[in-house]
Amino acid sequence: MEQTGCAWSRSNELLRLYHDTEWAVPVHDDRMLFEHLALEVMQCGLNWLLMLKKRDAFRRALAGFDPVRLAAFSESDVESALAVPGMIRSRRKVEALVGNARAFLAVQKEFGSFHSWLWSFTDGHMLVYESHDRAVPAQNELSDRISAALRARGFRYVGSVTVYSLLQACGVINDHERDCPRFRAVMQGADVKLVKD
Repeated sequence: MEQTGCAWSRSNELLRLYHDTEWAVPVHDDRMLFEHLALEVMQCGLNWLLMLKKRDAFRRALAGFDPVRLAAFSESDVESALAVPGMIRSRRKVEALVGNARAFLAVQKEFGSFHSWLWSFTDGHMLVYESHDRAVPAQNELSDRISAALRARGFRYVGSVTVYSLLQACGVINDHERDCPRFRAVMQGADVKLVKD
């Protein structure tokens, strides 16, 4: 049977499902954007498959990825989160997510929504980089700028590599392989801009 989809998604059913239903689909819902951001933060230093396996545990531990509820976490709430079965026991990451939730709410208050702020970096366009047909980078000038802007607003664990992964996940950048059926599928209804770099 012929393998379809990006090469990275073929080794595991969870990866394939994530690739086929979520990855690079444009996200304009703030709660879902926060979930993607939280997963990328938790992933730092770990692998993506582990994040998918632990996603339900994260939901139980982290108030369903609701930034309002997470922003209100006390020290005892952090302790309870760390005790959830299946949770990654990183106090620094959980505390960073609590701080990130507060920073996320501040962006919402200032700009009306987080998605408006994030997508403003591309004027609402999904970017398709011409050169990424040959090699996909771990970061780029756009992720550098957004990472710096997030850090200036108090977000943590948001280095350029993490932000680049977020932009791929949320459809700001379409890095599906050109022969992957999802490359064209995720562009349906999107305002696509080809970047000749």
